[in-house]
Amino acid sequence: MDELIRQYFPDLTEAQYAQYEQLIPLYTEWNAKINVISRQDIENLTERHVLHSLAIARLFQFKPGAQVLDLGTGGGFPGIPLAIFFPETQFTLVDGTGKKIKVVQEVADALGLKNVKALHSRVEDIRMNAGFDFVVTRAVAPLDKLLQWGQRLLKKKHIHSYPNGIIALKGGDIRAEIKALPGKADNYTEVFPIRTQFREPFFEEKFVVYVQG
Repeated sequence: MDELIRQYFPDLTEAQYAQYEQLIPLYTEWNAKINVISRQDIENLTERHVLHSLAIARLFQFKPGAQVLDLGTGGGFPGIPLAIFFPETQFTLVDGTGKKIKVVQEVADALGLKNVKALHSRVEDIRMNAGFDFVVTRAVAPLDKLLQWGQRLLKKKHIHSYPNGIIALKGGDIRAEIKALPGKADNYTEVFPIRTQFREPFFEEKFVVYVQG
């Protein structure tokens, strides 16, 4: 893992590289107890989960003190890799499956991530509190549904170069999803092919999609 992360992100600290390095043994151990990642993917964890999550970090910079919600985090992706990358940004990782959130909490604790809050909840039951700057997600739902769920959770005040919104990791043909967005939302959408960021064949038809909230 270390070489691949260093190749694409040469300016991280040694402590961050060490945290990324710990992900393989941690997820291998937990996956043997609670199956949160397929066997094929656990053998390709760096590329298919960690690097895939970090495609967001190649395109968006979260500021210190920003609040980011990882909706339907599963075993902790993209939230855990992003929390390592942005240690001064606060991440709330939410999933409706309790055993998955248990893995997320255990991994975050093992890595010493003080900027991660793991929450067992359905998206409909998330309470507002102060709200979030961005909602990130991977392979959870179509864009119109993500916007419907996430819009009420976004802060009104913008502090980033991109207005607060949804950042989704998507695959395949996403034109129909964008077309299905309500009103003028499709006008406030940007699509970033991950193949322009990472050379591995896995990313050939993978995208980061931004929808303004």
